[in-house]
Amino acid sequence: MANGSVFSSNVTQVSPGNNRTAVIVQTFFFTLLLLCFIMFLYLILGILNIYFSTPHLRETLRCVFFAHMLVSDTLYFLVALFLLLSSIIYVFQMPIPFCLAIQTLATATYRVTPYNLAVMSIEQYIAICFPLRHGAFSTDRNSNVAIAIMWVVGLMPNAAEFIAMSPVVTKDFFLHSAICNRAVIVLHPVQDTIQSFSYIVTFVLVALVIVYTYIKVMLVAQKITSKQMAASKAGKTVMLHALQLFLCMNAFLASLTEKYLKDYIPFIFLINFLIFMCLPRFLSPLIYGLRDDAFRKGIKHLFSIPCCR
Repeated sequence: MANGSVFSSNVTQVSPGNNRTAVIVQTFFFTLLLLCFIMFLYLILGILNIYFSTPHLRETLRCVFFAHMLVSDTLYFLVALFLLLSSIIYVFQMPIPFCLAIQTLATATYRVTPYNLAVMSIEQYIAICFPLRHGAFSTDRNSNVAIAIMWVVGLMPNAAEFIAMSPVVTKDFFLHSAICNRAVIVLHPVQDTIQSFSYIVTFVLVALVIVYTYIKVMLVAQKITSKQMAASKAGKTVMLHALQLFLCMNAFLASLTEKYLKDYIPFIFLINFLIFMCLPRFLSPLIYGLRDDAFRKGIKHLFSIPCCR
């Protein structure tokens, strides 16, 4: 299951040739998964096309971070789908260095989304509480620095894991090939501790940032009448960040359902993949995109019938 742990070792391999029912069920869920992926990719590419073809959107810091989140989520989606296909559905082996790189990208992109939500909340906080400083804050340099910091912080736990596994790695370890799941690259117990700790710290800190910025924004709305409308809208946006963070955290439930329900529900990993990975990332562009006039018009155009446009 492609959740925070990115294909934990407790996922059971299911052969499509076991019986006819198994083949039908797996084909159904895999078809549904592909349809979700195609719709997601169509929506993301449409929104990114709107972003890159509209100059004022590229100059708006909120839209820059939104576009970055879409790119990051798309990368996560592609990598997670690849891991699902390679380790569970169409099982094949790959070189361990390539597997390590894929697993690193998957976990890093998973962490970057919460960081992006925190930065978007801070941007709303500065826009409402420090409007005179917002112009100086909203520069291309600052946005690039913020995005770079997100990725550096997102990759730090992976670097720590690599350091932890280095003393126990054999000389020929990276010469082997294997089915790519997390169990292959976990050579020391401290690696799981590092990963769990990084996820807990990430979600706690991001939640605190979102709560703090929401309270500050709403206090401004109560104190300054002239800013009530803008502050109220910003407060609602911050609450959407909280909703998105909650959806990201739901991915942890996948590990629990796989652990306790895998013996009762066939193909639980595919069901989890659809509910806990696909659904949150499909809702994200809709939730944020529909709040902006330019994006909203573009999204309506994407899903409208050509003869009715």
